[in-house]
Amino acid sequence: MNLVDVGLQATIGLAAVAILAATVLRGRARNVLAGLAVAGSGLAAATTGLAALTGLAGTGLWLPVALPGVAVDPLVLAPDRLGGFFMLLAGLVIALAAIFGIGYAHGAAASRTGWTGFALFAIGVELVPAAQDVLSFALAWELMALGSTVLLLADHASRAAVREATLWYAVMTQLSFLLLLAGFGVLVAADGGTSFARVVGIGEPVASLAFGLLVAGFATKAGLVPVHVWLPRAHPEAPSHASAAMSAAMVKMGVYGILLVTLRLLPYGPSWWALVLVFIGAISALYGILQASVQSDLKRLLAYSTTENVGLIVTAIGAGLMLRQAGQNAVADIALVAALLLAISHAAFKTVLFLGAGAVLHATGERDLDALGGLASRMPITSLTFGVGALGAAALPVTSGFVAEWVLLQALIHADARSDRLLAVVIPITMGVVALTIGLGLLTFVKASGVGFLARPRTPQAAAAREVGFTERLAMLAAAGLTIGLGLIPGPLSQLLAGAVGARGLATSGWTGLELAGLDAVMLDPVALTALTTVMLAGVLVVNGIAARRHPRREVDLAWGCGGERTSARMEYNATSYSEPLARVFGASLQTRRSVEISHPDDAPLLVSEMAFSQETVDLIEQKVYEPAARWTQRFGDLARRLQNGSIHRYLGFSFAALLLVLILVTR
Repeated sequence: MNLVDVGLQATIGLAAVAILAATVLRGRARNVLAGLAVAGSGLAAATTGLAALTGLAGTGLWLPVALPGVAVDPLVLAPDRLGGFFMLLAGLVIALAAIFGIGYAHGAAASRTGWTGFALFAIGVELVPAAQDVLSFALAWELMALGSTVLLLADHASRAAVREATLWYAVMTQLSFLLLLAGFGVLVAADGGTSFARVVGIGEPVASLAFGLLVAGFATKAGLVPVHVWLPRAHPEAPSHASAAMSAAMVKMGVYGILLVTLRLLPYGPSWWALVLVFIGAISALYGILQASVQSDLKRLLAYSTTENVGLIVTAIGAGLMLRQAGQNAVADIALVAALLLAISHAAFKTVLFLGAGAVLHATGERDLDALGGLASRMPITSLTFGVGALGAAALPVTSGFVAEWVLLQALIHADARSDRLLAVVIPITMGVVALTIGLGLLTFVKASGVGFLARPRTPQAAAAREVGFTERLAMLAAAGLTIGLGLIPGPLSQLLAGAVGARGLATSGWTGLELAGLDAVMLDPVALTALTTVMLAGVLVVNGIAARRHPRREVDLAWGCGGERTSARMEYNATSYSEPLARVFGASLQTRRSVEISHPDDAPLLVSEMAFSQETVDLIEQKVYEPAARWTQRFGDLARRLQNGSIHRYLGFSFAALLLVLILVTR
């Protein structure tokens, strides 16, 4: 028994301890012990994943299964290199979210049901990458879905929006499960066994049918367009530590599933498979960041940003597969490594961003950016860590987000589009989409960080905010440290991840630098880049200190700033006004609704006493696709309800008609 086997047992055992603590204990003791047990399970999963990623193989956990008349392989939990990477990612996110939840969870989220649901969700998301057969994969997947649904329902008794969001999430997550069952059913019927190792040599059209069903199921869980609609509804309503785990870890299981299908189960598919992945990835990235750029609800903004980030990951996967089929193996390998770098960097910065949003919500009761401001001086740790997460989301040096998107752009730039007509069309368009996405991402997170934390507080709740507790700060600092730390070691990190996708052509430059040997591209050493940034920042601080001494701060009382000091928060940009230019430029895609309400004094109708402006952004896909489908479904249900009028004679008639139909079919 080696580290992988021990780690799997510890992962499951500590999750069971968490469920026991959640059931038996109460009050603060439940939060502490259940949270620590879930965090321990996450760390055990991360250790197991790291061991598998480095090539350490174990016997795994086996459970023989016997079903009458059906050949079923044993249930096996034994992560390979690819599964080990996603197990490492999920374990780290779960551990940080659980530590944050110790101090953050309250009300229904801190109940027996809340912590039990979190433990079930944790063990599900940790074991999905370890599954080596269809049945264990499906069990872990459904456990993940069940636990996350329970978490999302935490506040259903007090807020109607939670019930509506849970309904959307439950429908989409079960749709994902049904599609996966259908896809795996096609594979099992083709090869005669449930083990992933037996899925070999499946030809067309069975392979394409399985690919379509499985990718559709995994895309639904990953939040790709057009099956993304649960993300902006579920994340704002879930407890923030659950939102962090769902966005940073759970959606990655959809990414893992796509890689599992395309790299292991069905590795020799036709070229249109890769084209489909590039298309849905690029559309998701662009649509997600456009929606995020005009949101004022902080958690809804982060939810749409998740669609964008996952879209970039899937774009990198599709580009890598397309380049492999074109024979450009060195560039293809680098694109696939970029996909893993994007996945782990997104896990790091999206964890800190959602935890930061939870800290703000806990301190102010607000998640509307228009109602925040001034938090930098009142919540310095939260402000600092959220700022680091925003730097990562905006792909700025020296964060992990910068490294990941730089590697992706290098793969696209160095692809030889002259050798293939399809590449000649797809690669330039993909580069344009990625570049536009990066630019809009920068604007989006300047808004989120600047409007939310800087300037003056816009409401009394923001003015009265106080820093959150120790465990919340510890989790946010650790996640921020990962965001920076992963950006400082791109070379060793990339070499470690290359083994998960069988990639070559990567080399380290010193202890920290990254050299793409096959592309003749070298990234500036992050340590040198950090030193340069530190020197520049020190210069700014010195100049600021000298200016502050020469011109000390003083309080003034002016009715209007006139280029001087602004005394009212009403004179600042808020999130809505900041994003107004984008809303107008991309109005056709965003479907913004604006309203202006003007009040007049009773005795002076030509004067204005009060003016109110509001802007709402509608999800175009939800409005044009899902809402009509929901209306037609409801109409069909109303018609079907008429058949059940309570008449025993009608029911007997239905039974007789069904019996006749069966007899006709049998006798033919």
